[in-house]
Amino acid sequence: MKITGIDCHVLLAPNYDPRLTSSAQDSFIVQVHTDQGITGIGESDVNPWIAKACVEAPGTHTMGLCIKDMVIGADPLDIAGLWQRLYVGTAMNGRRGAVIHAIGAIEMALWDIKGKALGKPVCELLAGDGPVRDHIVPYASLQPSGRSFEEYRDSLVEWAVRARQLGFKAVKAEVTMNGPYAHSGLHEPYERHTEVVAAVRNALGPDLALMVDVQYMWPDAATALATVRDWKPYDLFFLETPIWVDRLDEYAKLHDQAPMKIALGEWQATRWEFEDIMDRGKVDVAQPDVGRVGGLLEAKAVCDMAFDRNRIIVPHCWKTGVSIAATAHLAFTAPHCAFIEFLPPELCVETLRKELATTEMQIVDGQIARPRKPGLGIELNMDALRRYTVA
Repeated sequence: MKITGIDCHVLLAPNYDPRLTSSAQDSFIVQVHTDQGITGIGESDVNPWIAKACVEAPGTHTMGLCIKDMVIGADPLDIAGLWQRLYVGTAMNGRRGAVIHAIGAIEMALWDIKGKALGKPVCELLAGDGPVRDHIVPYASLQPSGRSFEEYRDSLVEWAVRARQLGFKAVKAEVTMNGPYAHSGLHEPYERHTEVVAAVRNALGPDLALMVDVQYMWPDAATALATVRDWKPYDLFFLETPIWVDRLDEYAKLHDQAPMKIALGEWQATRWEFEDIMDRGKVDVAQPDVGRVGGLLEAKAVCDMAFDRNRIIVPHCWKTGVSIAATAHLAFTAPHCAFIEFLPPELCVETLRKELATTEMQIVDGQIARPRKPGLGIELNMDALRRYTVA
């Protein structure tokens, strides 16, 4: 089997709002075609215009080759070999960041091809000789609306109640009314964030797991601790991205003193950046995003590293059903994966999430059963793909 072509799609929802901190309003989708008529689908959480350029930009020397040229004619089943070729061939421009994110979308599509070609779900192939879990537990990732404190708090409580009614056993609440990515220009004092956390916990009750994402809100550990020490009564499973991503020594301090586990990893590319956040930053919960980290093989390597360090895995995923499916297949191979991020249509406001793709993943009794369809098990809505593709 040989790869015969790659189609890169830049998608943008017509109702996108640039004031929002939500990358689910756009998407980078790749279709990798083969000479046997099998097409694989991949996605990455990255500026789609940049990712398209990363794949299609011509290369002029051996350290900066064209990704598309390297892929055409290659064996799609040799995923590890092709990934290494792309990593080395783009190293001067890549190694981290957008180039790795773009490669991640292609690698995801290769797994989809391999699963379809062999008639097996990706999780079985990715696990190799290792076990595959029967069930995984999703969490509802909640992003509130509103332009005032009261609207923000009440919206988040409403979403939390809806998630509980849908049978979720865990939720993650975005509580970000300050800092570099404050919701809708809000600038509330840190103690008001405690009010929101308390309101969400009260709405959920004591039995559901609660995670909180503050989107790099605090400048250092001391500032974070002044607030999060007060969150101990709310029994948080983890606190996500509390401090700016580069300040790993501050993460280590927070790990040593915070009353909950600390999570990080949504932006990290390759296993090497995860080595830094786990060993230097002492992060308790590693959050590889399958597309951003460089694909399923890199994500699996991160899972293995976390297992060796007695850390928990909770993958990040803020995209469509394509990425959700890939994330779930990863989780089925990782016994230390506590939850996956999951957004059913009932909890979505983003157009692309609702319309672009469907998966076989369904929540039953708060769990998702092991997938059985070959490949990633997703179906693209081709009409939606055409309508929302802008480049």
